[in-house]
Amino acid sequence: MTQVTPGLPALRRLGRTLALAGCLLGPAAAAWSDPLKVEIAFIARARAPSPPYVLDPPPPGEGADGARLALQENATTGAFLDQTFELQNIALAEGDAPAEAVKPLLAQGVKLFVSALPAEETRTLADALKPSGALLFNAGAADDSLRGAACRSNLFHTAPSRAMLTDALAQYLAARRWSKILLVAGPGAGDAAYAEAFRASAKKFGVKIVAEKPWSFGPLARARADAITQSEALTFARGVDADLIVVADEAEDFGDYILYRTSEPRLVAGTQGLTPTSWHPTHTAYGAEQLQNRFIRLTKRRMRPIDYQAWIAVRAIGEAVTELRAADPEKIAADLQSSNFNLAIFKGAAASFRPWDRQLRQAILLAQPKSLIGLSPQPEFLHQRNTLDSLGADESESACKQGMK
Repeated sequence: MTQVTPGLPALRRLGRTLALAGCLLGPAAAAWSDPLKVEIAFIARARAPSPPYVLDPPPPGEGADGARLALQENATTGAFLDQTFELQNIALAEGDAPAEAVKPLLAQGVKLFVSALPAEETRTLADALKPSGALLFNAGAADDSLRGAACRSNLFHTAPSRAMLTDALAQYLAARRWSKILLVAGPGAGDAAYAEAFRASAKKFGVKIVAEKPWSFGPLARARADAITQSEALTFARGVDADLIVVADEAEDFGDYILYRTSEPRLVAGTQGLTPTSWHPTHTAYGAEQLQNRFIRLTKRRMRPIDYQAWIAVRAIGEAVTELRAADPEKIAADLQSSNFNLAIFKGAAASFRPWDRQLRQAILLAQPKSLIGLSPQPEFLHQRNTLDSLGADESESACKQGMK
């Protein structure tokens, strides 16, 4: 049970004030208990070098760098409270099983994990960690099933779900009155899942999908050149009365190819074009510029979405530990799901975790490659409890039931 008194958020602010007062009164005055060591592990697959044709390859340290920055920020406050934070970075080689890789860490007493693994490995890892009482923060997988029927009681999500992303896009399209959509999905499983999420979002916010067409012309965006199928690709959307093409291309095989190549002028959004995302290098409002600059100073590169999602996970842990003066996973889980918990994540509204599926409530950016276009939720869409709950599965819609956790 959390040590923070429910219903008194002022006590949380007082705790932060006392922590900062430690710099004036001396470390001894701020030490509330014996020295507390907080160990966190970040786990992801080691990336193979990207092919030369990939123009924006994932950089080394993606995700782990965000966790590293958050660890530094946690340590700043922790220094006044006699708390130390340590981060272990686990890069899985091909064939390595996540559940086996974490066994030595569990034996060392590590109980807090952040993952950038795919959905199925994330679920398996959560199951492997559960008997030990450890918590897992999903910073990489957008699959709605992890927040639904495959949810786990020890699994928190700082990565937005696909439903949150497509809801953010559909809200924007509805607000702009761009209501006639041609949906184009690729052949991958992720493409199918994204398309399904957008169908639900379109229905939810009154956007009409006037036609759907599968992409059957291969990875033309990766080819970086015209191909023999170009003429067919140019005309595949001809005759469809649509305001905009929404593409579902998580593998980045064709979405960028569609822009400016259709026989009739069409805007493009979805996984390419106008894209919903948790973070973007052009976002500087709400203090985000300071976070961007801190990350650049640390890593000599720009922050990417997985970096940001890992940063949130480690910062959430740090915030809970600061409030509780403890690193017990059960207490942290209770604190994160309490109505008093909130976290500043530089997107206007404070973030918090939904108690029904442990998904982080957060605003979603809408951006093109070099420009921020908007921020959802759109002002036109309200909610009876929290406007951020207009993005993704609401409590009454959630398939995450108590018996499935």
